[in-house]
Amino acid sequence: MLFNLFLYLIANKIHFIDKNNFLSIKKYLLSIILKKLILVRHAKSSWSHDVIDHQRPLKKRGLNDSDIVSRSLKTLNYKVEKLISSDAIRTKTTAEIFISNLDIDRNLVHFNHNLYDFSGENLIKVIKSIDDALNCVMVFGHNHAITAFVNTYGSKNIYNVPTCGVVIIEFNTDKWSSLEPGKTLKTLFPKDLKA
Repeated sequence: MLFNLFLYLIANKIHFIDKNNFLSIKKYLLSIILKKLILVRHAKSSWSHDVIDHQRPLKKRGLNDSDIVSRSLKTLNYKVEKLISSDAIRTKTTAEIFISNLDIDRNLVHFNHNLYDFSGENLIKVIKSIDDALNCVMVFGHNHAITAFVNTYGSKNIYNVPTCGVVIIEFNTDKWSSLEPGKTLKTLFPKDLKA
């Protein structure tokens, strides 16, 4: 961590520490200590296709909501270090739109069948198994799992995370495996972003 701080000071040409530099150093240190989780429930899916649940595609509304929400999320400037998504078609399609609009490197993307989970048990296991070197991770999943997780581990009670809803939670830990309730920083829901 000290080496990272040293590199930060050099990169930002900080030769002495005043109040402004101190605040930027503090912000930087918090960004490498705290864990941020960006949870996304898949967008609105279609029931009009004769396919198994895992293969259901998005509705047109789901495609539009994914575009609107991901563009809004982009303005928050989070640096996603890993994206993990359920491998269900509706979730993968939602994630693909976010990947494109957020310019996420495809090497950071992993589709995981264990996130095709509705109870939340596997969602918790996947999150707690994230590499501790990663500080900002985006996870795409399904309800009831997403809503249960944000109400267990976030600081804001949300009755139901809507389709294509985003909830960002910050955890005061350096280990994903020892996750305890954190602070809900932000929610982005499609209905709130539509004019």
